[in-house]
Amino acid sequence: MYLTRYERWTSPLFLAGESYGTTRASALSGYLIGRGIAFNGIILISTIMNFETTDFAAGNDLAYMMFLPSYAATAWYHKKLPSDLQSRSVQQVVSEVEQWAANEYSLALGKGDRLTGQDRQDVIARLSRYTGLSQPFIDNANLRVSLTLFRKELLRSEKRSIGRLDARFKGFDANYASDSPDFDASEAAIRPPYTSTFNNYVRSELNYKSDLEYYILGGGITSPWNWGTNNSYVDTSVALRNALARNPYLKIFVAMGYYDMATPYFAVDYTLHHISLDPMLLKNFSTGYYEAGHMMYIDEKSLTRMRADVGRFIQDSTAR
Repeated sequence: MYLTRYERWTSPLFLAGESYGTTRASALSGYLIGRGIAFNGIILISTIMNFETTDFAAGNDLAYMMFLPSYAATAWYHKKLPSDLQSRSVQQVVSEVEQWAANEYSLALGKGDRLTGQDRQDVIARLSRYTGLSQPFIDNANLRVSLTLFRKELLRSEKRSIGRLDARFKGFDANYASDSPDFDASEAAIRPPYTSTFNNYVRSELNYKSDLEYYILGGGITSPWNWGTNNSYVDTSVALRNALARNPYLKIFVAMGYYDMATPYFAVDYTLHHISLDPMLLKNFSTGYYEAGHMMYIDEKSLTRMRADVGRFIQDSTAR
């Protein structure tokens, strides 16, 4: 309807999604290509397409592997790693952890309770080294530290919890003996300025006058999302794969933050390499890794880099 009303059928088409918006953008790319509408480029910011990768459900060990590099990056940021790891860059640290998570850690979790003796102790020691958590705590967690536990445990000795959207933020809880944070310290810090700024922008600059509440995050929708699944995980990466297969000129830029605990970057990388794409089509992806969280643009350095990265991506996606 938009393309028709504004006569933009032959214009370059770009779609950007953030967080759950990446779930929608991926699905929409597959939906529209089947109706003759092809995008030049899709920008995915803090991506989640396959929800199995982040669900700490019984019997699903995948999430523990996907979050581990983000745990290591966060522990590095809060200076909780051994000195030899602390002396490296965060990129060097997570690169090592990614390799171990995808190989030795994956095999260890796959053994379940058959992992015993020294083999189990070796995994505990390595997890402690990469997460900054004590070996007894990891042992008691059965080598599987959920996000909630990690956010509460990492800075427990300082009587602080850490954020989910951005693990650099510290929270003040009422009870420091509990197993979960009282709230997301990063969301609490980010939401108020965005609420005031957006409401001011809409009413003052756009001159839209209304007493209606604008829901910044959550609320306003009376019915829950219908995922259309039955005893399975939501996964819109297949739709994105189909869009790429049908439109090999489609370019995709993926922006990821090392301290994003809502959509961990390693889970995105895993998803993109498990959708059966031809190697030629994998070249259509470009990535940006930022030393920031879910909303990486709240960090001025990351914002500057991201602006340049996206600008370059749009130019490359429209070049003949």
